[in-house]
Amino acid sequence: MPSTAEGPVALELEVVIGGLEAPLDVANAGDGSGRLFVVEQAGRIRIVDEGTLGERPFLDISARIASGGERGLLGLAFHPEFPVDPRLFVNYTDLKGDTVIAEYTLAADAASADPDSELVLLRIKQPFANHNGGSVGFGPDGYLYLGMGDGGSGGDPFDNGQRLDTLLGKVLRIDVDVEGDRAATPYEVPPDNPFVDRAGARPEIWHTGLRNPWRFRFDRATGDLWIGDVGQGAWEEIDVARAGVGGLDLGWNRMEGSHCFPPGEDCARDGLTLPVAEYDHGSGCSVTGGVVYRGTDQPGLAGRYVFGDYCSGLIWTIDPRRDEPQQPAIALDSGRNLSSFGEDEDGELYATDIGSGELLRVVVAP
Repeated sequence: MPSTAEGPVALELEVVIGGLEAPLDVANAGDGSGRLFVVEQAGRIRIVDEGTLGERPFLDISARIASGGERGLLGLAFHPEFPVDPRLFVNYTDLKGDTVIAEYTLAADAASADPDSELVLLRIKQPFANHNGGSVGFGPDGYLYLGMGDGGSGGDPFDNGQRLDTLLGKVLRIDVDVEGDRAATPYEVPPDNPFVDRAGARPEIWHTGLRNPWRFRFDRATGDLWIGDVGQGAWEEIDVARAGVGGLDLGWNRMEGSHCFPPGEDCARDGLTLPVAEYDHGSGCSVTGGVVYRGTDQPGLAGRYVFGDYCSGLIWTIDPRRDEPQQPAIALDSGRNLSSFGEDEDGELYATDIGSGELLRVVVAP
């Protein structure tokens, strides 16, 4: 059973590298190299190797991307068998502002990804410029998961969070390890997805009821899926889907956090999965979902879920073993614009600051 430290913890942020341009995500390739890959909003992926920022981008697709606000190159994941399987997967907004889920492969020199190797898996129309989601990640089952916002504006005017005939406002789950003509069939739908037999439903859907999932991560020890879902005007929330559980309705737009939406109205909570943690807009305005720490360098952080807020820079922890709602514990008032949390190959924890252009290491304060 994964261990969880008890009692409060105080954290610090150490600068690993600066000079990044609007970093939005950080990932590792799981290839034994120890490198970190930082996603820049304008459309570049940069390599950080032993504390040094590589001059040459690992991938540059900036000419294909509409960047700014909540648009840009938003997420990155490497195939679990990388580099034997030389593919990486990204989520970006194209020049029309629509979502593209695409894969790329390593170039011949294996030092970068080939920008001409793009295979588009999905194109998803975005009705507004905000709430694009952006997370991309492989689950312990080997399937690719995608986080999609509700399409934007305010209050989810098209009810996308609750509708099953749209991919917006969802977590999606697809199989990218398919054979045959991948240009014609770039992915398949896993047969145990919860809505594959539902008439009128998109079979790619894994979870519903999301507003703007800004960063989900899998707990590498348990397989649980942790989601930070950005709120409307009052509440930010953390949701958890235990390993292998699909088909959850996380509430939006019937609820914002654990509160009926619109405020003051009654709402039916039957069938909804409520957040395990939330905070109001007195503490921040845009949650950045985090990571359950499973590294070894920071034993005082062991087994805690760490997340933050983009606006206030506050960082909190909660106990990931608990299903009942809990009050997050403040671990640091960082003053940072926290755009993501991620892990290296050993499970050590990092964050990105979009404002300062820095990659940060999360450590326990002495």
